[in-house]
Amino acid sequence: MSTGELLDPPTDNQPAATAAHLAYAGASRVETAGAAARVELYGNVDRPPVRFAARVKDPLRFREALSALYAVVGSDYRYVPKDRTAYLAYLRLKRETAGQSIWQAQQAYFSWLARNDPLLFCILDPVVSVHPDQVMFEVFGKDESTYACLAFRQDAFDHAGDAAFGTTNIDFSRALFDGVQQMRGYRETRLAVGSEGLSVATETRPELIEKQIRVPDSWLRGFLQVQSAATLPFDHVRLAPVDVYNLLRHLRMHADTKGKRRGLRFELIPGDRPRIVLEPWETVIPTTADVFRGTAARVVRVWGRRRLMTIRRLLPFVESVDVYLLGSGLPSFWVFRAGDMTLTLGLTGFTSSNWSQALGFDLLLPRKTETPAALKKVIDYLAGVWSADTKALAAGTGLKGSALLETLQLGCQHGQLMFDIATGVYRLRPVVGEPLDLTRLQYRNQHEKVAYDLFTRRGAVKVVSETRVAGVGLEVTGQVSVTEDKRDYRPQLVLADEGQVRKAVCTCTAFRKQGLKAGPCVHLIALRLAFAAREAERAKTDDAVTFETRAFSRRVGNEETVAQVSLERQKVKVRWGRAGQPARVQALRFNTEAAARTAYFARLADLTSRGYLDAVAE
Repeated sequence: MSTGELLDPPTDNQPAATAAHLAYAGASRVETAGAAARVELYGNVDRPPVRFAARVKDPLRFREALSALYAVVGSDYRYVPKDRTAYLAYLRLKRETAGQSIWQAQQAYFSWLARNDPLLFCILDPVVSVHPDQVMFEVFGKDESTYACLAFRQDAFDHAGDAAFGTTNIDFSRALFDGVQQMRGYRETRLAVGSEGLSVATETRPELIEKQIRVPDSWLRGFLQVQSAATLPFDHVRLAPVDVYNLLRHLRMHADTKGKRRGLRFELIPGDRPRIVLEPWETVIPTTADVFRGTAARVVRVWGRRRLMTIRRLLPFVESVDVYLLGSGLPSFWVFRAGDMTLTLGLTGFTSSNWSQALGFDLLLPRKTETPAALKKVIDYLAGVWSADTKALAAGTGLKGSALLETLQLGCQHGQLMFDIATGVYRLRPVVGEPLDLTRLQYRNQHEKVAYDLFTRRGAVKVVSETRVAGVGLEVTGQVSVTEDKRDYRPQLVLADEGQVRKAVCTCTAFRKQGLKAGPCVHLIALRLAFAAREAERAKTDDAVTFETRAFSRRVGNEETVAQVSLERQKVKVRWGRAGQPARVQALRFNTEAAARTAYFARLADLTSRGYLDAVAE
């Protein structure tokens, strides 16, 4: 069977999705009567009952927090290119319904919408967890790039009644959001979460509100992957609320430029306050909170900065901001602390255009579909305590070190656990009521599944050459041998320093016909996996390095000097100069690879000793 036969699209041309049935005893709402307000959140009756009822101490902060949560769950920052397909369909629909009544025309439009874009007006309901120490709401953006967790400690409430701990979904609609906007600080506000109905039923109230939705597998997979990323090693940065305000104000006053860089660069020097650089304007925002307490100087570049706009209403109540940086091109977590409440944002910036970085991120996490006995031990232990740190888990389960960490990461990927990065503990939180079909979530799509199959075959995927192109990136050329097709393909990638793809070419038929419009072909994905595996082998020992490039930067006032050192077998190339200006180049050639490697690392040590920050080290 050829790779083309393996990748035949389904007949309905719809992305893979998991059917979800949600049933609620009523519609969540805000009831206002005189000087009192009641927020009623109905849980899914098909899941174990969860109950919580208490008075909210600070209604205004509660209102703005729920508003920020709604902004995340409905956010969609995906680029939408011009496409005349919908317009032509509209014209055809208009001709067909010209003689119909308004009601019939509306029905025809919504029928077309249900077939072509079923999630346009769909808000995927949040996951709420009631634990002994806090109440949490978790959501994931429609564009699959923003994760949010809103947590209220028990101190945020008064007169709490008997609670039933657990996890469920809650009905979260536009009507509820509109009701939340009517909350006022002078009204006594009570929060009630439950699945069996929270007030006296009437004859006019429907018994159940049922929702039949198809959750895209990519959305569910992204939710679990981003939450699992919180378990990876990170650098911690403390910001003041005014620092975030200055950042958002600059973004509000300056639009992004097409074709220009759109990242946030954190310049981290131990003992100094971090600096935030906004691209492409190179505007420097000096932070005013704590100094960076890491052990090594570095520059970390992250994406998703526009998604920080979702918390602008909550910002006046924020007291401090903690940023957890996993590395350049990887997700970042922003924890906004506002008294007894915390809002955690996980920003990835992963979209269909930077699939290369998403693949590299996947390789950092375990990829297993079975549930090992060690994970069952962890789940059984947390079932009794609901939350615990790694020390308590090690003592309670007998797992230690890397075995415990891999088990916890696997539990997060399976949707059974979550890591609360704001408090540093793991929590029992089954994201769905029934076990997930993990085989469907193991890969993003069929292309990726076939690429992994090719990658695991001995000698099927090879990295033929690596060439550093000045000012562009690293050109990686590969060879992919497909036994079923009885031929070899020659994919080629140009990778920037952070791993994103600048250019991709392949000799296969699929790429010649469609290019990257339908995503990368299996051969490009397989080459990216092979290159990542080679990079991992190089990182184990310096003696194995034959191709590597490191970028450095040093800022004096408003001027930034950059340097780049490249090792290419027996050659060492050094480029340096002011940022944004033509760089000077020096090329050195040595008799042996060992001599070139020694000179390369000597150059790196010299730049570090002169105060340059490593911009790509992980």
